[in-house]
Amino acid sequence: MAKLILTHEVTGLGAAGDIVEVKNGYARNYLLPRSFAITWTPGGEKQVESIKAARAARAVASLEEAQALAAAISAKPVKLTVKAGATGRLFGTVKTDDIAKAVAAAGVGAIDKRNIEINDHIKSTGNYSATVRLHTDVSATISLVVVAAKK
Repeated sequence: MAKLILTHEVTGLGAAGDIVEVKNGYARNYLLPRSFAITWTPGGEKQVESIKAARAARAVASLEEAQALAAAISAKPVKLTVKAGATGRLFGTVKTDDIAKAVAAAGVGAIDKRNIEINDHIKSTGNYSATVRLHTDVSATISLVVVAAKK
């Protein structure tokens, strides 16, 4: 087992600043290369407070603001224009970064791409949904309308 300090929120594992124990392969092959965690050391305990402070600065400032942003996100669908073939199949897939940019372009608000979870791969045009974590207690569902770019 490897003892790690999380630097980002990992679904099902913990939030930034948490100290967790995971299997060596999960740490070595997923968490450490993607900079989701750093190895735990006795001196690393001091970093936990700075990580938690940075997390608080990045998070939406208050619960009320997060709830207001969640209401705005859930109120109207977000349109994503992507390259697609004649049958509606996309050239590639829609990523969380694309969704974050589309939400910002729609004027709803700015969200961090790392807080967006897509349930299934989006590989064709149509209607989809994604979940965004805005605060520890607040999450919202984004309605996505994926359309093909005009040629």
